[in-house]
Amino acid sequence: MKRIIALCAAMLFALAGTAMGADNTFRLGVYLPLTGQNAFGGQLELEGVQLANQKAPTILGKKVELFVVDNKSDKVEAANAVTRLVDKEKVRAIIGTYGSSLAMAGGEVAERAGIPQVGTSCTNPLVTQGKKFIFRVCFIDPYQGAGAATYAYKNLGLRKAALLVDVASDYSVGLASFFKKSFVKLGGEVVSTLNYQSGDQDFTAQLTDIISKKPDVLFIPSYFAEGAIIMKQARELGATFQIMGGDAMDNPEITAIGGKAVEGFVHTTFPYDPSMKNMSPMAQQFTAEWKKAYPKQDPNVNSALGYDAYMLILDAVKRAGSDDPAAITKALAATKNFPGVTGNTTINGTHDAEKPVGIVMIKNGKKTYIDSITPEL
Repeated sequence: MKRIIALCAAMLFALAGTAMGADNTFRLGVYLPLTGQNAFGGQLELEGVQLANQKAPTILGKKVELFVVDNKSDKVEAANAVTRLVDKEKVRAIIGTYGSSLAMAGGEVAERAGIPQVGTSCTNPLVTQGKKFIFRVCFIDPYQGAGAATYAYKNLGLRKAALLVDVASDYSVGLASFFKKSFVKLGGEVVSTLNYQSGDQDFTAQLTDIISKKPDVLFIPSYFAEGAIIMKQARELGATFQIMGGDAMDNPEITAIGGKAVEGFVHTTFPYDPSMKNMSPMAQQFTAEWKKAYPKQDPNVNSALGYDAYMLILDAVKRAGSDDPAAITKALAATKNFPGVTGNTTINGTHDAEKPVGIVMIKNGKKTYIDSITPEL
């Protein structure tokens, strides 16, 4: 009986090996918020990934097969999504995700499994801190916060700042802290720092208090939906100060939600926008391909980051000459001046992308790319 069992086990093992060998695909996992609070940004990033997949459908002679899981804008679901990608789908690398909190939750699973993960727009430093297998195609919040503070203080000449922070969001808390640190270091004064919780709809109490402190600028490191409501309520209360935010405000829906209240709003972003002057040939090509694939929807930086994350992983696979996760990880860490839609990317020692900070303003109801800036750290 023992010999029969051993023979059956050997046959099963051989069949499994034959199946693995015949699998002529590169299995690439994607986990993004496709429902819930961050769904709009997640969907744009997914469409960027899918456009890149159409552009470059193979690598090392293998078909690139995408396995997409919705993390539902929830930390627990993000961890569950990566567990599914690793355990069930057997992916060799992962793209994800929009939202730092989600990337941290999913990244813990990828790190334990030894599967390389490339974040799209997760900018909190903790996402990659101390991680061997976690990377990102975006810059980090200390850099972005310093960029916003530098632009406010030096380019706009603003000296007194107030902050309204979502205390339930790692992204919001972190970016507010980095803006405050840089603004004060430059010589500015922070006259008020007030909080709210994700999902709040009424900000009038905080805004009334902030208006009484007479700041020159209100910095709101919010996601676009809540940020637009904050601006609407601030203007209704008579606020005339400049309002600024971070990259999470980079969404075409902001003007639809905020209306005239978002006119003049300034936010930091990654260096890509359809309105930017002197666009690189790669960005021009991406914009043309996007408009052909999605004629009813404008591209934005999230779609560009999704595209760049996919291409960055394929570039690593190509340089590694293998789709082994350890080899991909080593190649990702060695990335230098990778030409992407959002500029040339070098992965630094903490696995974060180094690239300029873009500045966008809402003008005449339209997002307008107005400048690129090197932050004073």
